[in-house]
Amino acid sequence: MRVTKLECGFPSPAEDYSEQDLDLNEHLVTSPAATYFARANGDSLIGEGIYDGDLLIINRAAKRRNGCVVVVSLDGHLACKILDTNNRCFRSSNPDYPPIPVPEDMDVVIEGVVTHAVHYLEP
Repeated sequence: MRVTKLECGFPSPAEDYSEQDLDLNEHLVTSPAATYFARANGDSLIGEGIYDGDLLIINRAAKRRNGCVVVVSLDGHLACKILDTNNRCFRSSNPDYPPIPVPEDMDVVIEGVVTHAVHYLEP
């Protein structure tokens, strides 16, 4: 695949538009054996720039840190949420959805960290 540099501001005819080969795996997948893809469903993470139907790139080997977007199994139900270790809950970035508290007896498994979201501009 070839990539061309495009101006997003005022176009300059004097600018050199060089083309080079682009491998999206080199840019988006750091741990191929630990990476998988999923489609976002719903609008609970629109504040993070994740929209319904977006392609999510999930890395099982990435470090889970406070504030990162994770795929989590909560009592066997998968969800994509923001990890909030300070308040022991999983949050959405849409105010229409309340945080999900994590009681001591809840079975919680973080399946991976969402490292990228491919957002589609055309329906």
